[in-house]
Amino acid sequence: MPANSTTAEIVAAMRSAQRIAIVAHVRPDGDAVGSVLGLALSLRALGKDVIAMLEDGVPSNLAFLPGTDTVLQPDAATPPLGIDLAIALDTATHERVGETTKALLDAAPVLVNIDHHPTNPGYGTLNLIVPTEPATGQIIYNLLTEHGLPMDDAVRQNLFIAISTDTGSFQFSCTTARSHRIAAEMMEAGLDTARLSQLVYQSYPVRRLELMRDMLNHMQFRAEGRIVSWQLKQELMDSISMEPGDTEGLIDTLRMIDSVVSCVIFEDVAGGKVRVSARSKDSRLDVSAICGQFGGGGHRMASGARMKGPIGEAAEKFLQVLEHEVRRID
Repeated sequence: MPANSTTAEIVAAMRSAQRIAIVAHVRPDGDAVGSVLGLALSLRALGKDVIAMLEDGVPSNLAFLPGTDTVLQPDAATPPLGIDLAIALDTATHERVGETTKALLDAAPVLVNIDHHPTNPGYGTLNLIVPTEPATGQIIYNLLTEHGLPMDDAVRQNLFIAISTDTGSFQFSCTTARSHRIAAEMMEAGLDTARLSQLVYQSYPVRRLELMRDMLNHMQFRAEGRIVSWQLKQELMDSISMEPGDTEGLIDTLRMIDSVVSCVIFEDVAGGKVRVSARSKDSRLDVSAICGQFGGGGHRMASGARMKGPIGEAAEKFLQVLEHEVRRID
């Protein structure tokens, strides 16, 4: 991975550009959406012409965030953007922005890559990869405050959700003292964190409870209860009209089980593929290394991959490798 650029170099690129596209990975989560919008709103306040763009759009569970109505969801008919700077956030590989988005970004003379995934190879013209940060939103907050870029309540809302969701509401081991200090700074500035937490953690549609019911009824254990997994099949998704974002954080319910060292959700996706989401509760178990064996990656304690279906066969292949690693840490 190439050496990081300085924050001064990255801010200089932002200040010198006039038309900027800011993107994140497909199937965006709270950190992706919050980081994109937090930075976009700040740069718009600086007078920049900013296109916030997400290949899969904004999931319904995050539609309350300010600025979501400005997000462009590109398609084959989207004309060239005419940008002089592209910024990819929270995206471990360039391809993860999505095929259509990547094609639109390729015309930009400069690509800034800001991320916290340790597997990020540094694919940008300018790179800021900080694996010690629990969320890309935390990197963006530090960048804005360090260089005096605009920060209003709308920016804070987005960056708070980015940090809160990627730290499991400040519960995961990746959470830093700085994470708590940032939340305190935001509260001192007047941010209503209680309202935001209620919107993101206590405002679920019935669809999500239907998913949770199926998960609790059909979760499977192995390795004497140290591994728990669930297969989310297309039939269930169709029957409840599942929307993007409905599964966000579901895996944390499986993490709650006292005997569990690792939990995995397997999900049917388009093209006969299976999306794998894996978590570890023991620092000795590196799920990113396991996901790496199947073409994926991420963090040591939280990672993912895409596998060839059908879902049952993919699950068994992955769980066999996972069980071998879990037994090694006994």
